[in-house]
Amino acid sequence: MSRDLSFLERLLDAPGPSGFESRAARVWTAEAEAFAESWSDVVGNSYAAVRPDARPLVLLAGHIDEIGLQVTHADKSGLLYFGGIGGWDPQVLVGQRVRVLGARGDVPGVVGRKAVHLIEPKEREKAAKVKKLWIDVGAGSREELKELGVRVGDPAVLDAGMVRLAGDRVASRAIDNRVGAFVVLEALRAVAAGEGRTGVVAVATAQEEIGYSGGGARASAFGLSPDVALVVDVTHATDVPDVDKSEVGEHSLGGGPVLTRGSVTHPAVFEALAETADAEGVPYSIQAAPLRTGTDADAIHLARGGVPTGLVSVPNRYMHSPSEMIAVSDLFRTAELLAAFVARIDGGLDFDRGRIAAR
Repeated sequence: MSRDLSFLERLLDAPGPSGFESRAARVWTAEAEAFAESWSDVVGNSYAAVRPDARPLVLLAGHIDEIGLQVTHADKSGLLYFGGIGGWDPQVLVGQRVRVLGARGDVPGVVGRKAVHLIEPKEREKAAKVKKLWIDVGAGSREELKELGVRVGDPAVLDAGMVRLAGDRVASRAIDNRVGAFVVLEALRAVAAGEGRTGVVAVATAQEEIGYSGGGARASAFGLSPDVALVVDVTHATDVPDVDKSEVGEHSLGGGPVLTRGSVTHPAVFEALAETADAEGVPYSIQAAPLRTGTDADAIHLARGGVPTGLVSVPNRYMHSPSEMIAVSDLFRTAELLAAFVARIDGGLDFDRGRIAAR
């Protein structure tokens, strides 16, 4: 499997906060069109398929949206107030450079806050709040904002492109979960290059970060009615200080994909993934999800009459920050595992929980 990172970099650098994924989706679709049939839907999901009319049909889902900001008010002095698209720790926003995605193009700006010298001593140790922050694009009035093409409702992202670090590690503001969309397309690329009978559709799902009712994943699973689904997301790497491994497990950068077991994930799909990883020599760790996974799997597994669903995650440091970090080897190992799972489906698998329990 190729380790060319140019597609990954283009994908991570494209802005695409939840509900505004179109620019990132165009990068993904342009890559997919080289080897697969592609289309999109009204929700914002992007699809790429190999043998889409074949059965069984496997859905590979990775959400393409990222957390971001949205302008909620433009005051008369030209400052922009904003709310978060998805879950932010406001501490990481202070002083960040941003790109407002305006009607006439991207407008650079900075996140402002009262200078520390002007904050009362007793207030300095308190956490910053989003409502106390603003975006300053340098405009001096609402009229100047209008000339720049900026208005209420415009989304924004942090101006932090992908950086290559030591070894095979990279950092980006959009690791969660643009890398999931990358992985499912790389897996589909491998499927397209092989010989198989199974139908496979990779979906770059929309609105996962705000998908309290299932986001784009629910619509994609309903429309495709797959026989089995694999969701690719990120999970917390626990190889950094002060992370309680007894709570979230032991997962390290470079340690391979993380396979989830829980009420949402199907036991036969989990076992098939684990057995496939063992057979292919792909290292992995296991994560428990007693209640919900907080991923697209939560929506997909209950679509229509139910979809046997597995969750495969990439260890990620510094989640929901401007500098999320992953090991590139984990991306390609995950894609390799997905492609091998699809090949395994050609031999047939039984996903009926009742029959599994009776054995």
